Amino acid sequence: MMTSSEIVPLLHDLYSCFPEYRCREAYELQGLLWSLRYTDELLDEDEIAAAIEVARADFDPDEGAA
Repeated sequence: MMTSSEIVPLLHDLYSCFPEYRCREAYELQGLLWSLRYTDELLDEDEIAAAIEVARADFDPDEGAA
């Protein structure tokens, strides 16, 4: 199972390629990361949620501060 720190680079790449997915929730990104073949297994939603906070803050520092 991947940790949130391992998921952050996947989200950075996803958000760079598909900026429209930056507002998605962890449960939505779980299937999306798998179906786009970023991973070979479904990731834990809690780990994705933690990684989302870091990745969103990197793309929009004002949003991460909220």
